[in-house]
Amino acid sequence: MHRLLSVLAAPALLLAFAAPSARAGVSVGVSVDEDGLKGFYLAIGEHYQVAEKEVVVVRERNVPDEELPVVFFLAGHAHVEPGVIVKLRLGGRSWMDIALHYKLSPEIFYVAFDRDPGPPYGKAWGHFKKRDRAQWGSIRLVDVEIVNIVNLKFMAEKYGYAPAEIVKMRARGDHFANIHKQAKANKGRAGKKSRTVVASDDNAKVKGKKKK
Repeated sequence: MHRLLSVLAAPALLLAFAAPSARAGVSVGVSVDEDGLKGFYLAIGEHYQVAEKEVVVVRERNVPDEELPVVFFLAGHAHVEPGVIVKLRLGGRSWMDIALHYKLSPEIFYVAFDRDPGPPYGKAWGHFKKRDRAQWGSIRLVDVEIVNIVNLKFMAEKYGYAPAEIVKMRARGDHFANIHKQAKANKGRAGKKSRTVVASDDNAKVKGKKKK
């Protein structure tokens, strides 16, 4: 009888432990509904030209939600499969280490602003602002800076928002899945598409696909 109870209890325990990890990418204290996450995954797939199920597969490897765009952004620039990027990340590499591993210039993370955008983008912007362009190769961004920048680029490019508008939403502490939901809902009221995202190959797609 005890053995039977143990067998029946096992699946419940697995579900109990699996639930927290399934939402590991959600910022602490920030609520994100399931529809919001699904829309976020779908938009990532559309923007980086991969199937939504491929985004979910990467997510199931315990890559946090807000880091998903970074996986596909780097895969597109490096012309490798997303799984290769994930393997390096789960092996302990920082996002900057992975970029440098593929000889990608820090310039791919550059976003131009007319003035200091303030937290959480100001410090990263300052790295570029205080150096001559010829010295940008020496810039080293930390993980959180890269996550914020790549999500900003993704959202601004997909919905035609000026980067400053995304900065405002992020400054409030919104999760990027929620920012995406707002950006998509207000797409028709977005301002003119910004020309401040200057990296010329920002639209690089996974496996080297070119944007049609």
